[in-house]
Amino acid sequence: MKSELMSVIDQIGREKGIEKEKVLAALEIALLTAAKKRFGQRDNIQVDIDTDTGEIAIVSKKTIAEIVVDAKTEMSLEEARKIDGEAEVGDEIGSLIEMEDFGRIAAQAAKQVICQKVREAEWESIEQEFSKKEGELVHGVILGQERRNYLVDIGKTEALLPVQEQIPREAHRRGDRVRALLLEVRRTPKDVQVILSRAHPHFVVKLFGLEVPEISEKIVEIKGVVREPGDRTKISVASRDKAVDPVGACVGVKGSRVQAIVRELRGEKIDIIPWTDDPRVFIGEALNPASIEKVGIDEQKKSALVVVADSQLSLAIGKNGQNVRLAAKLTGWKIDIISSTEYEKEKLERDQEIKAALAEETANIPAEETPREETIGQSEATSDDSKLEIASESAPEESPSS
Repeated sequence: MKSELMSVIDQIGREKGIEKEKVLAALEIALLTAAKKRFGQRDNIQVDIDTDTGEIAIVSKKTIAEIVVDAKTEMSLEEARKIDGEAEVGDEIGSLIEMEDFGRIAAQAAKQVICQKVREAEWESIEQEFSKKEGELVHGVILGQERRNYLVDIGKTEALLPVQEQIPREAHRRGDRVRALLLEVRRTPKDVQVILSRAHPHFVVKLFGLEVPEISEKIVEIKGVVREPGDRTKISVASRDKAVDPVGACVGVKGSRVQAIVRELRGEKIDIIPWTDDPRVFIGEALNPASIEKVGIDEQKKSALVVVADSQLSLAIGKNGQNVRLAAKLTGWKIDIISSTEYEKEKLERDQEIKAALAEETANIPAEETPREETIGQSEATSDDSKLEIASESAPEESPSS
């Protein structure tokens, strides 16, 4: 039957998720620390714990010497023969140290070491378990709020939902169930912090993977996602199967799938955009919900000029430039937007400038450079016109018929 000590060690292992061997190792270090604190910083003290019975043996090893110089590390042959009749000078012999000999200070030190080592083992266990879940969705319960950061119970540990990773204007109460992205596991000198996020773009990706079977089955692929938490998300999707409409799959019947995600994001607008490798088409789609008339691109500068109807200009730009800003991030292109009226005005001005430049260039050509055929033609035309004018002036008036 296991001793009470081993039962406690097993219980600690189950509750904290720590291997029994690590708890035993922590106990050995604690007892060794206490023994050295009581009997001096020597390397001749050894701690052994029987893993079956839980019996603890603390042994102080001493070297047998003819003349004892240091009683803490040496023992006379006469004393050694009392323990072992076959002992000889130069041999090493051990003597048991009773637990009662530790004293209050040494016992307190042992307790502190045990607590610290168990905490470190617990942190290591948490780090190993949750590091594998980085980038995945986790569920938890709100425990409370500390400096605007929420504490969330996610099972074996408490996670942190920092204010910068919360959806703006979102509030939780103690006991609320919450879903979040496991963003990062941080190891600090004091503890291990599990950081959650509801504001990260990848949180939306995971929600779509949860709601849209075609994404989890990899029929529909999410090509990109950009987000301003609490306001708007733009997500581009493509299908590996021509028979599957990627946008329709994400929207669902009567918008059921996307609406479930919108509710989770507390009403955040979501634009689902079909991905294409044609930059003109992709840029036009990325500016959804605005209607686009023309898109011109400069591939070297990776910039685009988009023309929209006057009534669509404010919608294309969005509140505080949000729509065009998100479209630029999603496509990777610099996007400038102008109205059709402004475009026609600029086009007319450019045409006039071109005509004026051509006229000026023609006027500056010297007469001798004018082609002979063109000069002859002009002279003949002028001569003919003059003849018509002369003929018109010299023709006699017709006398009235009698």
